[in-house]
Amino acid sequence: MPFEIRPWEEISRSYGCTILLGNGASIAVSPSFSYGSLLRHAVEQRFLPDDAQRLFQFFQTNDFELVLRIVWQASNVNRSLQIPDHRTHAAYVSLRDCLIQTVRNIHPEYDQVSAHLPSIYQFLKRFSTVISLNYDLVVYWVMTYGLEIEDQHAFKDCFIGGGVFSDDWQRFRQPIGRERSTTLVFHAHGSLVLCRNLVEQELKIHNRDAGLLEAILQLWQSESVVPLFVSEGTWQQKVTSIQNSYYLSTVYREVLKSPRNTLVVYGWGFSEQDLHLLQRMSGTGINRVAVSVFRGDQAYCNRVFQTIRDTLGWHVEVEFFDSESPGCWIHADQQGLRPVP
Repeated sequence: MPFEIRPWEEISRSYGCTILLGNGASIAVSPSFSYGSLLRHAVEQRFLPDDAQRLFQFFQTNDFELVLRIVWQASNVNRSLQIPDHRTHAAYVSLRDCLIQTVRNIHPEYDQVSAHLPSIYQFLKRFSTVISLNYDLVVYWVMTYGLEIEDQHAFKDCFIGGGVFSDDWQRFRQPIGRERSTTLVFHAHGSLVLCRNLVEQELKIHNRDAGLLEAILQLWQSESVVPLFVSEGTWQQKVTSIQNSYYLSTVYREVLKSPRNTLVVYGWGFSEQDLHLLQRMSGTGINRVAVSVFRGDQAYCNRVFQTIRDTLGWHVEVEFFDSESPGCWIHADQQGLRPVP
């Protein structure tokens, strides 16, 4: 018997706690995000030299950020000790430039996605917590859009002055000043807007919305920081990368384990390499899960239903909703904003 896939508006009032965003959310905003992997795209476009590819093979990973950081650290150590080593620095520059080319080739500019921001903003503001698995800038741009319209709802990522993540992130749930409600935003796998400096301090990059992407790439090119995001790898490799970051490990240990009674999943494929995130939410009190479905995919519904019950428990009620129905993500509700063509 097929699963019922309902319009979002029919079930939306039952959900307002946590939403988990997967790559399908980014693809809905721009088809350029539908690439298989950063590394594969770089290889296919011939951005990555053969000697740089050997680094990925040696470290047995496809994670661009990890390999770039290892070579960057080695180059900085050699430089600080005045050890002549042109080859290590050249490898770093090659990897860095490859990543910059790949991101510039894939990621849309602000004005290419800005028309979608009002609808996404209205959709996300109903949730108290947003957990994004995507490293792109879409959710960040939604947050800054909210600052412009001043509707007394605040999106907060818990980074404070100087771009440093706050240990006491829970305090940001409390509205202040003219705020009436808040949504906390976390990047479980990092983001382009996050970076590490020379002493491994993790920071958020600030810049004007329209020029943020280029500002990030220029900062990478300056050799003063490396990006902080986990882009590829098995679940074991991803967990290891998460544990090597203070911010990512805090999201993993504390945010994912926070009490919640409902969960909405939008655009996530429940792939094996990311199921560790759902497993972290086991025991947090979830009794109801709503999952977006693209174009009535019943095979996906069957697989997801079994995965959620196996991971979170057989007591959990699982519902499915049409990912393109009014009121969810980029699709405006029937009474408010017009949908973007």
